[in-house]
Amino acid sequence: MSKIYVIHENSEWTAHLTKRLEELQLPYEEWHLDEGIVDLTEAPPEGVFYSRMSASSHTRGHRYAPELTEGVLSWLEEHDRTVFNGTRALRLELSKINQYTALRKQGIRVPKTIAAIGRDNILAAAEKIGTASFITKHNRAGKGLGVQLFHSIDGLKQYLDGAAFEEPIDGITLIQEYIKAPEPFITRCEFVGGKFVYAVQVDTSEGFELCPADACQIGDLFCPVGEEVEEKPKFQIVEGIEESIIENYEQFLKANQITVAGIEFIRNEKGEIFTYDVNTNTNYNSDAEKAAGKYGMLELAKFLGAQLKTTEAVR
Repeated sequence: MSKIYVIHENSEWTAHLTKRLEELQLPYEEWHLDEGIVDLTEAPPEGVFYSRMSASSHTRGHRYAPELTEGVLSWLEEHDRTVFNGTRALRLELSKINQYTALRKQGIRVPKTIAAIGRDNILAAAEKIGTASFITKHNRAGKGLGVQLFHSIDGLKQYLDGAAFEEPIDGITLIQEYIKAPEPFITRCEFVGGKFVYAVQVDTSEGFELCPADACQIGDLFCPVGEEVEEKPKFQIVEGIEESIIENYEQFLKANQITVAGIEFIRNEKGEIFTYDVNTNTNYNSDAEKAAGKYGMLELAKFLGAQLKTTEAVR
């Protein structure tokens, strides 16, 4: 019997999807690719395949999961299986350089960025970027890995020479212009089946940990005297995103064979939009979804179920 295959390396981030698949009584199987084999002498099983492989897998001890996943996806594509977020999507997930070049090719504005390997080259990139403030980030990232804000070259030098410096898993550090927003938030647009589902506003006042997964949430805040205060939600689904933004992102996803993604942008003080992240292993925040009555994993489960039905009909 054909089924839905969910490719991943982190069960905690996949549990919400499998719960929805079970609610809809859809047949599925998880392929946890932290280790395994790819038998090129055999044909893959029938069904639809959805990859949730993450660029941050190495932070969970799964250093080579993306490389194994790329082999598996290539094998599936060779046999013309129905694959969502295949090799092209994975290539963008694992490299912000690839993301930015693909976004720019589609006419979408990104922050000024220079990639470098080696301490001296990172410093040279920071000098070349030509902005008073800049940030560092990892090329192969996720979870805000390596994101640090600097207002001077001297500050960067101290960071590079200190214990706090994080060596990127692929060796590539990005120097990027700092986009100062009039208010401390970014916007993340969620897409399923290449179509817009909703946008979530993310409060950045406490730093760059922007993963919407429930496991990434900070604890409740309390005032100094011990009285509980009403906290503004860190993640909040919002309306009124310009249609042109959504259309541009949907065209970008189609051009790059990406089916499911979260795309993040920020506005500067002039209101100009800069897109800085494409997450093909997108997660959703349950509190924000409950408040808005919109559920990303439910929409994804429905989409995969419909695609499975279509695939079986063709057979």
